[in-house]
Amino acid sequence: MALNEVHISSLVVHCDPLHLEIIKKQITEYDGTEIYGDSPEGKIVVVLETENQGFITDTIDAINNLPNVLSTVLVYHQIESSSEETELQYKDAGIQHSQIEGEA
Repeated sequence: MALNEVHISSLVVHCDPLHLEIIKKQITEYDGTEIYGDSPEGKIVVVLETENQGFITDTIDAINNLPNVLSTVLVYHQIESSSEETELQYKDAGIQHSQIEGEA
């Protein structure tokens, strides 16, 4: 039985405000990233939608290493998961399974 997962995460990126627009452009070049907002002070809200947790940490590291980025912080991580068997059983019922990081 295969497990299908979607990881949804949000990040706050703090950058030098003078470079806000170029950093936003660089962030959107990463797969699965979407910018939901920014501030004149150089803060950017980024949402990632990925298939595995490793991609999240790799993307955080890559963004954090961009020139003029001061910090990148993970503020939310949710895992939507279901097995193929469960998907088939509950597809018509519209039931989804989700887990927020930290829950058992």
